[in-house]
Amino acid sequence: MTTLATAASFRPLDLDAVHAFVLVATLRSFTRAAEALGTTQSAISLKLKRLEDRLGQRLLERTPRQVRLSSQGAAFLEPARRLLAAHDQALAGLEEAPHRLVIGISDHVAGRDLPGLLARLQGRDPTLVMEVRIAASRDLGGLLERGDLDAAILRLEPPLDGRPAELTAEAGEPLFIDPLCWFAAPGWEPPPAAPLPIATLSAPCGVRGHAVRALDAAGIPWTEVFVGGGVAAVGAAVLAGLGVAALAPRAAPLGAIEVGGRFGLPPLPSAQVVLRSAVSDRRSRAALATLVAAFRAAG
Repeated sequence: MTTLATAASFRPLDLDAVHAFVLVATLRSFTRAAEALGTTQSAISLKLKRLEDRLGQRLLERTPRQVRLSSQGAAFLEPARRLLAAHDQALAGLEEAPHRLVIGISDHVAGRDLPGLLARLQGRDPTLVMEVRIAASRDLGGLLERGDLDAAILRLEPPLDGRPAELTAEAGEPLFIDPLCWFAAPGWEPPPAAPLPIATLSAPCGVRGHAVRALDAAGIPWTEVFVGGGVAAVGAAVLAGLGVAALAPRAAPLGAIEVGGRFGLPPLPSAQVVLRSAVSDRRSRAALATLVAAFRAAG
């Protein structure tokens, strides 16, 4: 019976194919892996077929809806990651000094999945120092224009007058559509015969503007009971039972529940999440492409 160990002893593996396998296994998507590598799905499929033929083992189980690791693929994943890391470390001795990639991420977009998304970059470039700044989209846009950021992942709120947002090339590269919902703590109930208590971000904030406009249009009286300096603070107020808040599901705190339908609250508009980048060097572009692919997969 052929094993990974005996198959791998015949000749060196194609590192590009191993890289493609690791990305597909990590992102669980041929589409996202192709985006991260700047190639096509068919090219990724061909690389993986050659790798599987080379090893004599099926590494991935493909279905119309998902990609799963086979038992051999699961066994090969960590050694494959170590192989790529060793390759990058060997090249690092010939590269220039460590470099820094400064990325801004909207606090409405970062969410509780951010640690897992950043983990996708683990071991890819030992010379890369990644600096991540979490802030409001309007602030990040200004930092990018001043050159304080290399790239920014922003949430672009539609106009408050209900017109659809116009996405131009200057707005950035579209990543995904981010919904907006009403969240509250489990068991929370609105006070009877009283304005709806809401927790919001400090003005000016596009999400706050859409929330209060929707309530006003629906004829629902409301009162601001908490104003936070960031999404984490608003989420804490929600879990404390102070009121409801308009949040993107990815940014809602763990344990909060969506309550819009239950309490008859008005629907809220979705927003486009975009990437704006001033990155030009190869290593930073590669790291950014992997992170963006992970965001798309999670979005």
